[in-house]
Amino acid sequence: MTTALAALTRGNGTMAQFSHADFGGMTQWSKGGMSMVGDMFNSGMKAKLDGVMSDLAAALQSGKIEQAQSDKRPSADGDASPKADHGGPEWPEEFGSPSSSGSQNNMRYAFFPQKQRLIIEDGGKRTVYDTGTHAISGVSQQQSSGRDLSFTSQHGLVRLADLKTVA
Repeated sequence: MTTALAALTRGNGTMAQFSHADFGGMTQWSKGGMSMVGDMFNSGMKAKLDGVMSDLAAALQSGKIEQAQSDKRPSADGDASPKADHGGPEWPEEFGSPSSSGSQNNMRYAFFPQKQRLIIEDGGKRTVYDTGTHAISGVSQQQSSGRDLSFTSQHGLVRLADLKTVA
């Protein structure tokens, strides 16, 4: 599954977002139990996604398979081809490499554990948050008219509204 592997590589082995017919179209997966498939009531398809992604993540972590090149993005047919990273600039160098990152619609995020910072880019506007002792590992976005983000950490669910804005 080239598409799934490329998405998992972009998510640093902990999360992925991609579209694939085997999973009913648009798909999201996050290590630790979050799985969403195009057919949201199909629990068998969710289980299949979780199994495939968990196996790929474990293989990446153990070095059994190599990570896809980070400058390649899957096309609609699943082949990787060079494309810009979600149409926006990369994350600030002073934060280092994110341990978790992802995107949906016109929003993307990245967590930088070395600096205890979470960056949210929404419609081109960046906001930096202090995560304190939280080690962010996943994201949840409520599908409503507003943008209600929450994240998963070792302490449980963390609402974006509960984090201190630093920039």
